[in-house]
Amino acid sequence: MTGSERSDDPEPRDVQGDSIAWREAGPRDAGDVVLLLHGLGGSRISWEPQLVDLGRRVRVAAWDLPGYGASPPLVGPTTFPALADAVVRWADELGVDRVHLVGISFGGMIAQYTAAAHHERVVSLTLLATSPKFGLDGTEPDAWRAARLAPLDAGQEPIDFADRVLGALAGPHITAEAMAGQRSAMARITSTALRRSIDCLVTHDSRGVLSQVSAPTAVLVGGLDDETPVAYARAVVDLVPGATLEVVPGAGHLLNVEAPDAVDAAIVRQIERSHR
Repeated sequence: MTGSERSDDPEPRDVQGDSIAWREAGPRDAGDVVLLLHGLGGSRISWEPQLVDLGRRVRVAAWDLPGYGASPPLVGPTTFPALADAVVRWADELGVDRVHLVGISFGGMIAQYTAAAHHERVVSLTLLATSPKFGLDGTEPDAWRAARLAPLDAGQEPIDFADRVLGALAGPHITAEAMAGQRSAMARITSTALRRSIDCLVTHDSRGVLSQVSAPTAVLVGGLDDETPVAYARAVVDLVPGATLEVVPGAGHLLNVEAPDAVDAAIVRQIERSHR
């Protein structure tokens, strides 16, 4: 099925796999399959606009990262190579050989390693609000990690500080409905899972592998994103052969819900680009 065709399949549905739990929409026999990887404070329900819209065109699935929501944790340490391998296992559970891979923020980092290490499985890559290295602006990893772990060390769960975190990440035009959806997504994360992801995130440096990405790549960033600013997106584009950059005016870091039409259109263009 191409990006321009539509399906009347039912609303998004939740699936409990052996190694990954996910939410999907669209026809299970679609020729194009889009996988969505959420950010540090997200889960499979972070992607409702994409599940609803893209699900009319193609099969689209959003995971609970291992240890998040209903997905069991990884066996062994949470590392980027291990998470990239988990994406491939998830594709196997879906019965899919090749996928259109989409990731936002931390999920965009995971997507970079996946596309580099498993390029035969990734037919297109769309990266949202992400970077090629932690601390590209000089942020000190230990200080950043300590600040994010402080509320967890004080006994809080992610939902206890969701409003503060999401409010700092979002641009000024996010709707109340979108913010509520992101809060619900963050409520599904345990402190243990978030700790493991924080420890993983500060090790991020994909600069040495991005030249190995062979899939057509689009990088999108909100013009008002202070967490992963436009300079970070340009750094990714400079390292991935043939990558394109789109700056979305007025949007912050929660790009897929702040500017769903722009994000959905970009993913559809990637699908169509892969068919040329």
